[in-house]
Amino acid sequence: MMRKKTFCHYCGTGLTEKICEGSLRLFCEHCNEPIYENPIPATCLVVVDNRDRVLLVKRSVEPQKGFWCLPGGFMELGESPEIAALRELKEETGLLGRIEMLLGVSSNPSTQYHTVLMVGYLIKEFTGTLNAGDDADDAVYFHYTELPEIAFESHARFIRMYYASFSA
Repeated sequence: MMRKKTFCHYCGTGLTEKICEGSLRLFCEHCNEPIYENPIPATCLVVVDNRDRVLLVKRSVEPQKGFWCLPGGFMELGESPEIAALRELKEETGLLGRIEMLLGVSSNPSTQYHTVLMVGYLIKEFTGTLNAGDDADDAVYFHYTELPEIAFESHARFIRMYYASFSA
């Protein structure tokens, strides 16, 4: 369920709605400023092993708990998308990787955050021992023809993009 902001995050005053810059926006009368609401930035990684299989993690948290997705997650303040992606890879799989290339940028609707802006990267070089951690119950490599249902459409799009354009 989408929650709506009711108080200014700067001063704590109750928010109103007001037409600003041509759009109905939340507005703080005390600060005399609109409250801009933007997509939440996140990253995901298409990690491919030497047998051309893609690494998926099984989600241990909502949304889509129990479904498979690419390793990834939300950016933290002060992180670049690349650093966030590599941090999430380590947290969820135990692997250290090297980003080969940007696959693209997409967006996903979210019941909790409204819109998630997803940045997808390709990794073919990595080290470490695969071990599900953080928000993952499992981490497994899958052949393209044997992929389970993917939790998020943006993740499925990046997987399709890799196999259509870059697969051996």
